[in-house]
This record gives sequence, structure tokens and C-alpha cells, in this order.
Amino acid sequence: MSSSPNVARDQLKAFVERIERLEEEKKTISDDLKDVYAEAKANGYDTKALRTVVRLRKQDKDERAEQEAILDTYLAALGMI
Repeated sequence: MSSSPNVARDQLKAFVERIERLEEEKKTISDDLKDVYAEAKANGYDTKALRTVVRLRKQDKDERAEQEAILDTYLAALGMI
């Protein structure tokens, strides 16, 4: 029965180590994304627009259309279009 705490400790340690590795990978990917956006900006692209395009491409076509319709409704109600 004394092996049970050891198993739990080893499992906990494995989870922590996996999380730490993933956090490191996430930091690396975040840095890479910053570099790509900086490169795009240096080439004259608007990074805010690029971020919007990336966000929109992640959305389902119907979801995007619904959000655009709601935005148009709000803008029209405010007299902005």
C-alpha cells in the first residue's frame, strides 16, 4: 500500500512537467506570432486588419454572417451607415 502515494506523486510530477513543457511551447509560439506580425508590419501591412482577418477565418461562415448582420443593424441604428 505504500506504493500508492508514490504513484500519485509520480503522476502529479508528470502532469506538472507536461504543463511546464506546454507553457514553454506556448511562449515560443507567441513569440513567433509576434515576429510574423512585426514582419508583416515592416512590409506595410496593417496588423490590426490582419488580426481581424485571422479571427474571421476561424469563424464558421454562418456565424460570421450573423455577426456582420448584427453589427450592420447596430451601426444603422446609430446612424453610422
